[in-house]
Amino acid sequence: MSALPERFVLGAATAAYQIEGAAAEDGRGPSIWDVFSHTPGTVRDGDTGDVAADHYHRLETDLDLIASLGLDAYRFSISWSRVLPTGTGAVNEPGLDFYERLVDGLLERGVEPVATLYHWDLPQELQLAGGWTERATSAAFAGYAEVVGRRLGDRVRMWTTLNEPFCSAYVGHAEGRHAPGVVDEVAALRAVHHLNLAHGQAVAALRGVVERRDALFSVTHNLASLYPADPEDPEDLDAVRQIEALHNRAFAEPQLRGVLPDDLVDDTRAITDWSFVLPGDLERIHQPLDVLGINYYTTGVVARGPERSSVGSVYPGATRVQQVAQPGPHTEMGWHLAPEGLYDLLAWAHRRYPELELMITENGAAFEDTVELDGGERRVHDGARVDYLRTHLAETLRAVDDGIPVTGYFVWSLMDNFEWAHGYSKRFGITHVDYATQERTLKDSGRWVAELARTRTLPH
Repeated sequence: MSALPERFVLGAATAAYQIEGAAAEDGRGPSIWDVFSHTPGTVRDGDTGDVAADHYHRLETDLDLIASLGLDAYRFSISWSRVLPTGTGAVNEPGLDFYERLVDGLLERGVEPVATLYHWDLPQELQLAGGWTERATSAAFAGYAEVVGRRLGDRVRMWTTLNEPFCSAYVGHAEGRHAPGVVDEVAALRAVHHLNLAHGQAVAALRGVVERRDALFSVTHNLASLYPADPEDPEDLDAVRQIEALHNRAFAEPQLRGVLPDDLVDDTRAITDWSFVLPGDLERIHQPLDVLGINYYTTGVVARGPERSSVGSVYPGATRVQQVAQPGPHTEMGWHLAPEGLYDLLAWAHRRYPELELMITENGAAFEDTVELDGGERRVHDGARVDYLRTHLAETLRAVDDGIPVTGYFVWSLMDNFEWAHGYSKRFGITHVDYATQERTLKDSGRWVAELARTRTLPH
């Protein structure tokens, strides 16, 4: 198949802290990423999201950019601390008004808004009280979801609770490479549970206030597409099982099946007894969903390794597991290019959760971009990114052909942005951003996406 199915959603995605800027304007409170990025040594070149792509001040022109691409939908995240500066309490009306203008502007341009409530930017006041290691944060998140759902629930159809809780829990609390910069295996596993609990409570809160009868509720995971180094070696196969339990099933099974995987509990028994999982929690976590969002960038190959290895710095409790380097080509992030891994991941998710629609909520690549003058026009000839998008969309459509219910694809990202600990050194956008002037230049990949949106057929 080279044509998009009739109701297949084509969109682009962003995240609040990565593009908005205006970090201390109009009542917005600090988030953990404000504090983390201002801590020396945490982000490359000392970059912060204080200005980012200045989307907050350039909303109307960015909305016009989205419309010019002909996209069906735009996936954005809401800054919790812009709406509730301390995470709870009084609503910051200017902050909520910004997202109302965003939603209304999209609808006026014929673009479907897709709202994500949490893309890693926890209000700092909640972090000072323990953040995701404390169950009170889950309750606060449900309250925030209700506030946003009440205001926007008559216009926003698709809601996503969490984006990649794996990163919030493990990269932020075990590895410490992301905010809040904690290195503590127990804290990471506590964060896993309280993020799951936040998801369930938020879905329940949204269902109580969202007015649209056709509303869709979802969560987005960066599920790992995993392979053993030797498919015949039982120890390599067990390495896959361990990482799959920690990376995928620690979140998906409580959320989608209402159970905590037995092997996950056994693998981590030396770290915790999971006593922070209280009676009734799994029932609260397990709420009916309509869509499972999947973010995909690369694959992972694992094998038996030493008793404790570098994998353990990200995956609490992982033993005798090591990651195996994969041959090139690679993106600027050092990630192996493997479009077939996307197909395999969609097949895995469909086998385990056949009742759910699947949606690619992020897929894209960082490459080195150069702005050139071509006939007096600024151009970015990013053929590698075009090839990346084409091959990954082809694998997505192959999955559809094979009966896997994939209903949408969102390019990451609409524009270049603050790439977390990498600062501004990595560019994922289909639109180039000159951070000195904030000028936007549509890259060849953006033109390719616009052609895809126009013809509904994969361009060459």
